[in-house]
Amino acid sequence: MPDRPYLLLVNSKARSGSRVVRQIEEYVTAAGKQVVTVRLSGNTDASAVVDAQGKGKRAILIAGGDGTLNRAARGLMACGLPLGVIPLGTANDFARTMGLPTKLEEALDVILAGETRTVDLGEVNGHPYFNVASVGFSAMLAKELTYEAKQRWGVLGYALAAARVLMKARPFSVTLMIPGQVHHVRTLQVAVGNGAYYGGGMKVAADAAPDDGALDTYSLELAHMSEMLALGPMLKTGTHDYWPNVRSLRSSTVELYTRVPMPVNADGELVTQTPAVFKVREKALKVFAPPVAKPSLRK
Repeated sequence: MPDRPYLLLVNSKARSGSRVVRQIEEYVTAAGKQVVTVRLSGNTDASAVVDAQGKGKRAILIAGGDGTLNRAARGLMACGLPLGVIPLGTANDFARTMGLPTKLEEALDVILAGETRTVDLGEVNGHPYFNVASVGFSAMLAKELTYEAKQRWGVLGYALAAARVLMKARPFSVTLMIPGQVHHVRTLQVAVGNGAYYGGGMKVAADAAPDDGALDTYSLELAHMSEMLALGPMLKTGTHDYWPNVRSLRSSTVELYTRVPMPVNADGELVTQTPAVFKVREKALKVFAPPVAKPSLRK
């Protein structure tokens, strides 16, 4: 019986996608494995591709960024095959969460080694996501950060777009509900995280993990916009919950209501609008990943 091939989905618009297809195919073939490649263009429904071509495959490999992963999430959950991530995007936050290498050969070696880690997915109004979903500042940033800016500036594009958005961002009223708690607040942003990283390396919480069965939520209830500058280093490390005007919560579900519908950003894609109901889908996917370091027994 012939060996089952990998199904490789490549975002041809990723910053380096078009240049590495042959390298990936040659590397996998040299390892004695087969690969079937599908090139995605524009906003191709990657989940539909997985539905149509995933049957009989060994695993699904996705070469792209967080947006490509997001568009494949529904299909990945439905097919039940392991996911191999080849980071080719601008931010690669899910790859960062999983501790995946960014060098092509090293990322492929992780996949070929075959060790997997079972992770959760978040869900907002029925749309699955890997990293973080948010309302407010980040959603405005997702709209501002164009494909052309990502191609030209890479991660620097996030900083340039964020500076522009920060100038016009304004607090909004929101009702934030988790089991047993209701919060009526004025905020610049509410972020609900499943994974650890988002937005090009910011951390949703210091101890956030993609397999802890929980959603980490924070609300930026800042008195002055100048606080964003001081918060910057804390957002990178996930220690922003120490700031007096940042509300942090942990739960399995979150409900969010605004006076008027507002867009919801998930993994850098605008996928729905408020009112929004967030859930955690525990143990939703198996992902090829390096072994998780075990605590040392040495004193």
